[in-house]
Amino acid sequence: MQQTPMTVRGVDLLREELNELKTVKRPRIIADIAEAREHGDLKENAEYHAAREEQGFCEGRIQEIEAKLSNVQVIDVTKMPNTGKVIFGTTVTIVNVDTDEEVTYRIVGDDEANIKANLISVNSPIARGLIGKEVDDAVTVTTPKGDVEYEITAVEYI
Repeated sequence: MQQTPMTVRGVDLLREELNELKTVKRPRIIADIAEAREHGDLKENAEYHAAREEQGFCEGRIQEIEAKLSNVQVIDVTKMPNTGKVIFGTTVTIVNVDTDEEVTYRIVGDDEANIKANLISVNSPIARGLIGKEVDDAVTVTTPKGDVEYEITAVEYI
């Protein structure tokens, strides 16, 4: 089975979510189910069915996170020498050659990606175009609106 790359922060966030699900949410749902059972007839007890459904989602998410964590490859770029090359986990500043618009992205795993926070998936078209390139390289990225040319102005291992 192929390992999934993830940053230290991504792994920490998954572990926090798992802890929250196991220590806070799971016990609350169990209490909700017990309380709903006390209301009698389970066939027409909406609170009971809602709590059981929530329990299913919670247990499914716990299993999903545990599976991800068992197959994760943690990559900490802060412990690597900065060669100027774009790799998983680096923070890259690029400038659109046509518009001079500058943007900084961090290349992360699929689970960590959040475009609003400038965290892009290693599997995104922009990241795929940047991986392996270096500062001052020109990169052409195919977007839904057509090809866009960027110049890499900074690569940080932070």
